[in-house]
Amino acid sequence: MGEIATHTALPAPTATRVVDRLVASQLAYRRNDPVDRRRVLVHLAQDGRAVVERVCGRVERKVGAALGSAHTPERAQLAELLEILAARRPDLG
Repeated sequence: MGEIATHTALPAPTATRVVDRLVASQLAYRRNDPVDRRRVLVHLAQDGRAVVERVCGRVERKVGAALGSAHTPERAQLAELLEILAARRPDLG
């Protein structure tokens, strides 16, 4: 859960509750780590992957609509700032 909490910027107890709800909804499942028995691995189920793809598609469409198709100086600056931010957080890339 620690890695999930770190990647999502959620407190560990909140990440655990979210995963619990995903598992209860059969959108994710837990498996013991075959290499390290202290760890539990969380995987998206097929239906969970479909939800992620649907949500990501919506986000991409909304961002595209908000930014428009024109390559403006502001859009170039936003892209540059996002690259800087991603470089500072290698876990995001």
